[in-house]
This record gives sequence, C-alpha cells and structure tokens, in this order.
Amino acid sequence: MVDKGPELRRSSAAQALPPSEAGPQAPPASAHDPMIRVHDATEHNLRHVDLAVPRDRVVAFTGVSGSGKSSLAFATIYAEAQRRYLESVAPYARRLIDQAGAPRVDSITGLPPAVALRQHHGGGSARSSVGTVSRVSNVLRMLYSRAGTYPDGAETVDSDWFSPNTAVGACPTCHGLGRRYTVAEDRLVGDDHLSIREGAVAAWPGAWQGKNYRDILGELGIDVDAPFHTLPAERRHWLLTTEEQPVVTVHPVREAHRITRPYQGTYMSPRSWVLHTYATTKSASLRAKAASFLSEEPCPTCQGRRLNPFALSVTVAGVDISRAAALPLVDLADLLRRARVHPDTAALSPARQQAAEALIGNLEEHLRTLTELGLGYLSTDRATTTLSGGEFQRLHLATQLGSGLFGVLYVLDEPSAGLHPADTELLLNALRRLRAAGNSVFVVEHNPEVIADADWLVDLGPGAGRHGGRVLYSGPSGGPSGGLSSGHPGGPAQGLAEIAESATARYLFGRAPDVRPETVREAASWLTLYEVTRHNLDRVTARFPLGTLTAVTGVSGSGKSTLVGQVLAATVREHLGTSGEADERTDGAEDESATLDDDRIIAIPKADGLDAVHRLVQVDQKPIGRTPRSNLATYTGLFDAVRKLFAAQPLAKERRYTASRFSFNLPDGRCPNCQGEGEVSVELLFLPTESAPCPVCSGARYNPETLEVLVEGKSIADVLALSVEDAIVFFGGLTSGLPVVERILRLLDDIGLGYLTLGQSATTLSGGEAQRIKLVSELHRARRGHTLYLLDEPTSGLHPADADLLLARLQELVDQGNTVVVVEHDLRVVAAADWLIDLGPGAGTAGGRIVAEGTPAEVSGGDAGRTARFLARYVS
Repeated sequence: MVDKGPELRRSSAAQALPPSEAGPQAPPASAHDPMIRVHDATEHNLRHVDLAVPRDRVVAFTGVSGSGKSSLAFATIYAEAQRRYLESVAPYARRLIDQAGAPRVDSITGLPPAVALRQHHGGGSARSSVGTVSRVSNVLRMLYSRAGTYPDGAETVDSDWFSPNTAVGACPTCHGLGRRYTVAEDRLVGDDHLSIREGAVAAWPGAWQGKNYRDILGELGIDVDAPFHTLPAERRHWLLTTEEQPVVTVHPVREAHRITRPYQGTYMSPRSWVLHTYATTKSASLRAKAASFLSEEPCPTCQGRRLNPFALSVTVAGVDISRAAALPLVDLADLLRRARVHPDTAALSPARQQAAEALIGNLEEHLRTLTELGLGYLSTDRATTTLSGGEFQRLHLATQLGSGLFGVLYVLDEPSAGLHPADTELLLNALRRLRAAGNSVFVVEHNPEVIADADWLVDLGPGAGRHGGRVLYSGPSGGPSGGLSSGHPGGPAQGLAEIAESATARYLFGRAPDVRPETVREAASWLTLYEVTRHNLDRVTARFPLGTLTAVTGVSGSGKSTLVGQVLAATVREHLGTSGEADERTDGAEDESATLDDDRIIAIPKADGLDAVHRLVQVDQKPIGRTPRSNLATYTGLFDAVRKLFAAQPLAKERRYTASRFSFNLPDGRCPNCQGEGEVSVELLFLPTESAPCPVCSGARYNPETLEVLVEGKSIADVLALSVEDAIVFFGGLTSGLPVVERILRLLDDIGLGYLTLGQSATTLSGGEAQRIKLVSELHRARRGHTLYLLDEPTSGLHPADADLLLARLQELVDQGNTVVVVEHDLRVVAAADWLIDLGPGAGTAGGRIVAEGTPAEVSGGDAGRTARFLARYVS
C-alpha cells in the first residue's frame, strides 16, 4: 500500500464530540517524528484511544479476546493506510478493489504504506496451492520452459504448458485435477436380501425423493417387493448405473390422510444421484453421504500428475515438473542444487544455461525464505484449502520477505498460530528480518514468546467488549532491540507488570494460575487405530485412552490433524453410521457454515474400542455462518426459546402471532425495506459501498407491529442488542424463567464470551470465538452416552486467560464421562492433559510417526521428539 492521500477527515462520529469529550488533541507531527500517532480512535469498542507507537520496530498488540487489539491494529491503523492509498488510485480502478470504509478516528500521523497479513481459514479454490500463493510455481514453470530437457525434435513451449490450471497444460481427461471419482456398483446396495421397497438401495436420498424413485421403478415394471438379489443381473445393473433418465407418469398409492394425484416423475439411478449430488450440493451432510459411495483413484491418463503428456516429457535433472512439485520444499531445493551440475543442464545452449542459472537462483531464494519460516515440509502442489490459518499467513509472509520492500508497515494477525514452540524462533527471525530491512511490524499476538521478543507493547483491556477498548500500557517491552528497551533490558517492561488490571501481565510475569488437574485420570478403556496410512502417516498404530483429556502434539506438518481430524474422526463416524453431528438450525436461516472437502474420502483403518463411543462431536474454527443472518442467538438455539417467549405475550396472542413472527429471516415480522438485514447498502460508483442503518426500521430489522410486542419493556430487537452479560440479568429477572436460555448464556459467559451481543453477526466473529460458540452449542444439550470430542487447536487466537476458561470447560466434559482429544501447541494446555501423543520427529516426510506417548510428566522426562524439552518447564 502506498500512502499518497491527505490526512483523514474527521469522522462523523468524532465530529459530534466536543473537544472536551474527544480527548486531548494530538500534537502536530514533525517531519522527523519517529512515531505513528493515533488520536481519538473509536472504531468498534475502542474508547477514544490516543496512542503513539514507534516506526521501524516490532510492536505487539496484546489483551484478552475482544479487548480491541484487532480494532486498533487492523480496523483503524491498517484501514486508514489502505484508504489513503486508494485515494491515489484512479477512480475507475477503485471499483475493482475491495474497499473498506474510513475508520472512526480523528487523525493518524506518521503512517507508512501498509500491508495486512491475516489469518485464513479454509475456503478457496482446490487449484490454489502453496506454489501459486508463494509464486514458486511461476518460476518453476519458467525453469522447465526455458531450461528443461525436451524430447528429440520437440520445440520449446511457453510456461503455460506446465500448468494444470491452463487449457494447454491440463490433462485432457481429468482437466488438471489429477483424480477421478468412481462409484462401485456393489456399494450402492446396503442389503441385497431386502426389497427396493424395504430400502435395499442405500445410495438414494431419503424422504419423498427416495420414494419417488422407487415408485418410478414400479411404473417401469420392476418388482420393487422382491428381494433385490433375486432380480435379473442385467436389470439390477441398469437400475443402479444407467445414465438414462426416463420420465413416466407415477400413480402414487392413495394415502388415508391426504389426496394423492398422478404426476410426471423422472428417474435417476443411484450412481447418477451420487455423482450429481457430490458435484453440486451445498449441503455438507448430503455431500458426505454421496462421498461414502465414492472411490477416489488417480486419473488413468496422467496417473494423478494433472498435466498433459507433452509437459510430462520435459525434465530438469531427469525429473518432470509434476514430480518436482510433489517434493517437500527442502527436497525441491536439493533437486535444484543437483540441476546446476547435471549433465542435461551442461548440454543446454549457453543462452539456456544462463536462463537456468538465473531461474534456479531465484527459486533457491524463495525456498530458503519458506524453509526459514518452518514451511519446508510443504510441497508446491499442496492445496491451500488444506493449510491451517497460521501456515497460510506465513506463506504470505515469506512472499513479503522476498519482496525487498522498505519503509512498509506490516500488520499481522497472530502469526504464531499453529506453530510448535520449536518453530517459533523461525517466525521471530522472519519478523526481525522485516524490521532490519527498514520496515515496521505490528503483530496482534497472544504467544508469550512473540510478545517478549517484541520491541514495544500495546496492551488493551482490561476486559472484552464494553469492558475493554482502553490502552492499559504502551511502552518498551524489554525485547532484543536495544534502542527502545533501555528502560528494562532483557525482559518485558516493568511498567506493564505494575498494572494490576492487565490480564497479559499475569501471564508474562509468572502470576498465571496452575491449570493442571490434581490427579491424572486413568483410561476407562482404549480406542486403537491400526496401521493408519494417510498423507505422511505410514502404518501408524495410535491408542487413545477413553474417559480422559488427550493432547496430540508435534511440530507443524507432523501429521496431527491428519491423525485426529481426518482418520480418527472418519473411523468413528463410519462406526456410528453418520456423517457427523449436523448443526441444529431453525428460524429459517440457511446454515452456510458446513463445508466438505474432497479430502474427506478416507480409507478407514482397522480399529478396536469403538463400541464405547456413542457420539462424535468435531469442533473447529471454521465460521459458524457466512452471512449476517447467522448470529450467536440463532446458532446456539437460544433464539428459538426467545421467540416462543415473545409469541406467548398477551398482545402476540391477541394478534395471533406465532414464534415465526419474531424471526428477521421470515416475511411476516421483518422490516420490508431492508428484508431483515437492519441496514441498507449504498452503491457508490467510484467509492466503497457504504452501509447505513435502514431508514425505515432504524436498524431494528423488524416491522413496527412486531416491535410493539414487549417482554419486561423490551422488544425482540432490544433483546438481540443485549450483551450476553446483560442478557443473563434480563432473563434471570423474569418471573417465568427460561432454563435453556439461561444455561446457554451462563456457558457463553463462563467460556469468556460475555461481551458478545446475542444478535452479533457470524461474519464478525474470530475463529476462536466461533469455535467456543460451537462448543457451547454442544455443551448445553443434555446428552446420553459417551461422547468423543475432537478439537483442532482450540486455544488458537485465545489470550492465555481465555484459554484457561476453555480448558476448564473441557475438563468438565471429561469429568462427566466423555473423552476429549485436542490437537494443541499451547504447552499450558498440554501439561493439563491426562495423556499425550507426540508425533514427529520432524514435518512432512520427516514426521508421521509417534515418537512419544504417556502422561505429560512421562513425555517431558524423556528425550524423544521435539516437544519434551519445551514441556518440561510446565510440568515441574
């Protein structure tokens, strides 16, 4: 981003404040002022923040979740830098850029051009890869085009021929995907001793559509009451696999409770239904059902290599580009070193040798940076949809390190997320390199190591939401940069230590509570997976103690998520005969949070101990919804009870309002002008799209008649605007209590989310907030039987104080007789587990093995793996 615009004009919110209420005026910045100065920032929950932080340093923004860190670093400082840059862009070009509105701040001085590197969770195209994001693929394709060894008589082709994402480069059979899905005929039938009417065909939808296909077969003359295996083989094959779609008149059997009429029905074979559903459905549960009948196999033409035959015939050092792209980055670097002296390279013309030398040098620089950030285990063809948020952000960070920019402000969103402590030093080196190159680095962080290594700290709080938004401390951290840490060199700033209300200070200065249980739980029984083979796991046998809290650790890329999130989850899911727990939704809101990757087709290993598990719950950090219509109240289910409460009021009964009247997603009760959105968007030709409260409902989302129904003086819109903390007081004061609502609210508050409002849009929630909301939506339901909870880095994005709250809830789940398995890097959480499985020793091909297992004390006392030495200080 390039800062070429004028200073921000005072926002309308700031204009409304007299000087006495807007805080002290910032002094004018001199040309030599080394500070970025923020005056009167009121974005989100910031309370008229004034701040001065140094340029050309690493600055850590800390505080509990919801304290205002991201509001200050991203929504104010970075947003203003972006706004100024866009003022220098031609108006026509601005329409092509995703623009944010001006932040709510009076002024910012000393602001350099800025680049934001945010967390990224899931989504994206299956064709987006590590190579495309890091730009390694571009240079690698150029190397094969300009310096590859071609078959005799072949002409040199351009780099597009070596990309599976172009028409000339892609394999003509699989269109560059490298795989195809087939449906095995014998898997389409569940029990061939049953008749079609009794449900012999397993690969059909349920309810009316399945009955429709059965009735069509009856009209076609097929005996739907005979045992399936007694039907002629040719007829069985046709009805299971035909691509024909005959249309017949169906005469349904008359049902006593309703009138049935003939209709035109179109037949779709189970095979066609599976392929069509898998390719087109938006429903995660339907796609998972279709996936259960599919087998994945390499494309028969390219053997999974994605490219056309000619591109695969070109080599560098005897290796074609598909095999080079499949190598871990550290191994790709070895290949390039061999290519410099390989006979094939020596045989090239001088001009092509020169090109090879330049391109190999460029690639080696890219790969060195990626490896230094701990990403050497990734391959260039690894899909970005399989990366964690931390991996994705570090991938972009590597690109910035190689850009050579000077005088830029980099704003990073918890770059240590997903990093094993052994890899954190690699990240710190990268941040130092950015600083040494003459840049400023702002990190929103919770990791104590990253915070302690920073030059300057900005601690916000003391609490979250309306209890936060203040700068508790801004000053030198005592980090390694001498110029600003002279006050307290060698450790965090003592000024922060003296602030009693700072949650961060408690964890930086040794005052953190001990969260380990008094006694280690013994396993009630064991769940064992035998010879797991997937990704870098090679015939791994893993034992999980049931009735305990188990932590799975290891460096990034060691195989943790593959073992737990994929293989263990798929094995238990298949045993239970379900595609997993579907989110319970009402209120007419479509659930957009469920997604399903092609990677879900998993070979199920042999396993023991599954009968002890009665239910599976997987909790991740994917968004709980992608539209403003999905919110905290609808997701947790408390809104159902709230709407019933309003429908039970005398005025509602008099007007015959049902609970659906109080949904902003349905026509009866919502505002007709904004369709229940609460705001309207104004499309401006050359400026960002502006959103403003709906002029009809003033942001309330409902029509006036609906808002006339009150409970203790509050309308349904008033209730949605309450914070969780305020809602506890409100519902606790009702004469007729709502136990379910009160229980959900207490759980939300106990897990550290008391600052969120009931109607807070899902699109505004962080990954950590989304994960905790998902957990609460499970905790409040009364369940029977043993539940296995699988969580993937549940403390990612959480302040240590919030992580302690989450850990307490997980321990309660185990105390109730359930099993919790967490993939985790936070060693305070790992030390509080009953059992530890450590994978490694390294990443990628250097990992994929269980190097240690036992209690945390047992593992920390050994010397196997890279976790033990870091864990020792937490279990002593």
